[in-house]
This record gives sequence, C-alpha cells and structure tokens, in this order.
Amino acid sequence: MGTYLITGATGGIGTAVAELLRERGHDLLLTGRSPERLDRLAATLRGGAHAATQVINRGAVASPPRAATIGTIPLDLTGPRRIEASLAEAGIPARLDGVVHAAGMVHLGTVADTEADEWIEHLSVNLVSAAELTRLLLPALRAAEGHVVFVNSTAGLRAKPEWSAYAASKAGLRALADSLRAEEPSLRVTTVYPGRTATEMQRSVRAQEGHPYAEDDFAAPGTVARVLVAALETPRDAVVSDITVRPGPSRR
Repeated sequence: MGTYLITGATGGIGTAVAELLRERGHDLLLTGRSPERLDRLAATLRGGAHAATQVINRGAVASPPRAATIGTIPLDLTGPRRIEASLAEAGIPARLDGVVHAAGMVHLGTVADTEADEWIEHLSVNLVSAAELTRLLLPALRAAEGHVVFVNSTAGLRAKPEWSAYAASKAGLRALADSLRAEEPSLRVTTVYPGRTATEMQRSVRAQEGHPYAEDDFAAPGTVARVLVAALETPRDAVVSDITVRPGPSRR
C-alpha cells in the first residue's frame, strides 16, 4: 500500500478520492483550510463504510485488513509562502507515492470587473500553491517514484466569458504539469480535466451565473474520482497523461 497526500480533501472531488484510496488501504495525508472539517473527514474515513475491504483468497489464512494511517495538515493555499512552514511543523514522510492536487477556487467576473486581488487569489490557490507544494514534496516523491495528479478543469483548455481569472490559473496549471513531466522522468504526472461536477463549488458557480443548481445535470464527484484513481492504478509501464471527464446525458 502507498501514501498519498490530497489537497482540497474536504471538497467534493478531494473527498471522493480520499474515500476510494482509503477503501484500498492506502495511508492518507489530508489537507484543507479548516482543521475542524479535516478532523471530521479523517474520523469518518477511519471507520464505517470507508473501512478497508478484506480480500479473501481460497485456501489462504484469513487476516484482518490493514488499518490505514490518516493524518491531517491544515493548509491555507491563499498564502503559498507559508506552505513550507506548515509542512515542517506537520512532518512529511520520507516517501510519498502520490500527491493529488484537488484544491481550487473560482469567482466569476469580466476582465473589466476583476480586480488585482481576485487575480492574485485565483493564481495563489489554483496554481502557485500547487507549484510550491509540489516543489517541497519532490524529494519524497522521487524516493517512491511517485505520481502527481493535477485536478484541472475544462476551463483550462478553453476560456469562456467571465471565466478569465479561473481559466488563466488552470491554463497555468496545465503548463506546470507538462513541465514537471518533462523534468522529472522518474515520476508519473497526470492532469484530469473535469467538466461541470456536482460539488459545492459548482453550486456557487450556478448562483453566480444566476441559474438553478440541479445535481443530476453534472458528473458526480465519485465518478471523477474513479477516473483519477484508475490513472493512479495504471501499471508502471504506462502513464495516463491527460484525461477529460465531461458530464453525460442528464439523468432528469
């Protein structure tokens, strides 16, 4: 089993990824802004429906499933310069099998109305913090020949009106992933581009757009997580470099 760090672990996709990795028996480091929400998630993942599944082999001596270690690290990604101190205080394993960058934020606005502070917040959370965290974790990732997954967005492939700051930050995240893949040949690097997904962020976006939110109109976070974890579980003779996941036909 491996050890995986997940940013934005208390968000929709981040939580779904944590659940799947927990069920497979991996050790987890969960990061997010709220210590209270992180603690609640960790407590949930340590037992109940998310406990590791025991695999039964006929003729073998049955043994209980391995109990995964689940740690939490509060991180405020609006301040990338503070990440190094937070990691030093928490302590990071010498080996990391993977990092899943699932944190993100979005606030819609035209170029004419988006001021510098909003640009800085988008870039700090969605791009600069991902770059800084990856930089700091590279020794542990190299030691395990690990896997870095960036949860991007279809907005990182094509910008629409009022999405300039978010789309620009995600386009930068794509460039970060491509450069990292070329620079670190011992690592595998995957970018996942979800379309609209049924998360609290999407609920906020729909409100900003002035439209109702209907969960069935969007892909489920668990579906995106399954695609992401499948990329992590691809045999080492290949790497899934880029995946686009769009909502299917409406279920309503």
